[in-house]
Amino acid sequence: MTEAEKRQGRCCFTGHRQQKLYREESGIRKDLEDAIEKAISDGYHTFITGMAYGVDIWAGEILLRLREIDSTLRLIAAVPFPDFNARWSIDWKYRYEALLEKADLIQFVCSSYSAGAYQRRNKWMVDHSDRVIAVFNGEKSGTKNTIDYARKCGVQIVMIKA
Repeated sequence: MTEAEKRQGRCCFTGHRQQKLYREESGIRKDLEDAIEKAISDGYHTFITGMAYGVDIWAGEILLRLREIDSTLRLIAAVPFPDFNARWSIDWKYRYEALLEKADLIQFVCSSYSAGAYQRRNKWMVDHSDRVIAVFNGEKSGTKNTIDYARKCGVQIVMIKA
């Protein structure tokens, strides 16, 4: 199977960290779950999360819950670099580690931190997906860069208002 064929069944997430969101977490999580369920009904079974706290981790947690019902679902953790979560709160670190433990594949995109590590991770996710589910607040950000790159590559984008 070629990479282009593999992309057809893959969907990735992009979105902001919690402090950049303008809506309540519960509403965003509901919209994320609806978008994930729609992707599954459209034939997507492999999902890629960038593992950042906020939208990425919520999406991964939703997918793992849905995987309890549908064992064909797969989760890829695209981590920008090892120790990516070093400065996070204990709660987010715990949630991050729990996702990593249950991921079907962990892809460290860079071997260590660099100024471009996050953008390389985002590009890697888009390059390996056929759809992007984006939680976006409309502002300049890594999320906007990821959406712009997906558009340039002709990858479908499902937008959720942040």
